[in-house]
Order: sequence, then structure tokens, then C-alpha cells
Amino acid sequence: QVQLVESGGGLVQAGGSLRLSCAASGRTLSSYAMGWFRQAPGKEREFVAAISCSGAIAYHADSVKGRFTISRDNAKNTVYLQMNSLKPEDTAVYYCAADWTYNAPGTRDSEYDVWGQGTQVTVSS
Repeated sequence: QVQLVESGGGLVQAGGSLRLSCAASGRTLSSYAMGWFRQAPGKEREFVAAISCSGAIAYHADSVKGRFTISRDNAKNTVYLQMNSLKPEDTAVYYCAADWTYNAPGTRDSEYDVWGQGTQVTVSS
């Protein structure tokens, strides 16, 4: 079973940037589609971005399209979320997740089998 650990969260001013990393151990990530989700206080967890196991297919939620970019480096067993032009409404705990599939990545959290512990992102106005 793969284990996931997120890092890179923190406090940033609106308009700033952060890069989240999701490092995997236990198994190679090359057989997993990967997703990023977030959950703000009092809200349900929502889809942010997803990428296929090869990196050829990537999806981004409309709310982050043009500002966030998901990528992966299978040689480093790591997935990234580059977040630019951050807004206060991006404040949330961000989770990475893995789905053992060679198909297109899912956008629903129910499609993912393994989750990291989350990393807090806070954007001040």
C-alpha cells in the first residue's frame, strides 16, 4: 500500500504563490492516478486537480483553472500542485490522494483509495 505525505503549505498573502508536494512511499506512484482535493472549514471536500499515472491527462477545477497546475515526477515518486495568484477563498486543508488505475484520473473523492494527512494553506487578504 502506498503512503502519501503532503508538504509545502503555509501562510501567504493574496496574489502570492505556493507549491505543494505529495511524496509517496511504499510503492511506486507510476501506477496511480493522483488527485488534489481541499476542504475549507464548514465546507465539504472539493476537487482541485487530478493527473493520470503517465501525466498525459490533467484536469483542474474551474475555480483554479489558469492559476493552479498539477504535475508529477514519477522518478521522484512525487506529485506537485503549483498554486499562483492565490485568493483568500483558496484557504483550506489540501489533500493528495492516489487511485490505482491506468484510466483517466477521477474528479470525485470516492474514486481515490489512499489519502495523505493534509497540509494547511492560508491566504490572507
